[in-house]
Amino acid sequence: MNTLINSQLPEFKSQAFVNGDFKTITHNELKGKWSVLFFYPADFTFVCPTELGDMADHYNTFKEMGVEIYSVSTDTHFTHKAWHDTSETIKKITYPMLADPTGHLARSFGVYIEEEGMAYRGTFLINPEGQIKLAEVNDNGIGRNADELLRKVKAAQYIAKNPNEVCPAKWKEGAKTLKPGLDLVGKI
Repeated sequence: MNTLINSQLPEFKSQAFVNGDFKTITHNELKGKWSVLFFYPADFTFVCPTELGDMADHYNTFKEMGVEIYSVSTDTHFTHKAWHDTSETIKKITYPMLADPTGHLARSFGVYIEEEGMAYRGTFLINPEGQIKLAEVNDNGIGRNADELLRKVKAAQYIAKNPNEVCPAKWKEGAKTLKPGLDLVGKI
């Protein structure tokens, strides 16, 4: 299995439901800013609305950090609108909900389940240069946590600004980082 870490964001073009409208989103819109692609199996399901609602609750914090969130499922943009119109949880969403009915985008990120026509719960952080800096995939019964994603995005942004440092386990913004070197070998 090849990793996507530090690979370039693949080219794509997708219809999206965004704040009551349909919009075309391409890979070019992600370049120049931090972005998260947040794949989930399907609209009108069970774990998915809890995750998308959690992301909606944290969306302003991500935006303040200069990060755009894009949820992605193999549903159509019409289905996203119908879900938005009928679910109180999904009505909170103001970030783009990308449609991937052909599975092209999910396949590009290695999260497409061929026999089901849906995606695994994949989370991908893309830096402003279009490089994938975080890639996590969960089985579909395991929901994700926006607080943990926020912590990882902050770490990635810190490392981007401080390339000679690394963030240790459980690192939080403002905490001590490490400067790799011979003086640390065997002392941590």
